[in-house]
Amino acid sequence: MEKTIETNSPEETERIASSLARSLPPGSVVALYGDLGAGKTVFARGFARGLGITEPLSSPTFTIVQEYPVPGGGILFHLDLYRIDNSDAALAFGVDEFLNDPGARVLLEWPERIEDILPEGTIRISISHAGEEKRVLRIPCD
Repeated sequence: MEKTIETNSPEETERIASSLARSLPPGSVVALYGDLGAGKTVFARGFARGLGITEPLSSPTFTIVQEYPVPGGGILFHLDLYRIDNSDAALAFGVDEFLNDPGARVLLEWPERIEDILPEGTIRISISHAGEEKRVLRIPCD
């Protein structure tokens, strides 16, 4: 079952992501699906704000992973797998350590590159364009 949410601005997308972040415990993995420019990094920025992270968040396209300490404990790993060919390449740089860290929350952009090794319970969110600033978020729910 999934919930479909339309947002009309980047700020609204960030608010949805912030709310989700506050509801997820450490050890959570969130996979963000969507085309280039769909709003994955905007969602990630809102998610980080929901965890209390105030430093600027950028897409880690060239570094693959960015680490952000979460106030009060824990860490946010933000991974951009666009430049990774497959799960073997991801495992070579140690992606499994990020995915299985019980004290971290993990956000993945381009998770389809490692779909075969995503942990059970991964929250898969789809983001798509629905106009100039409008986005459609599809978020699984119980």
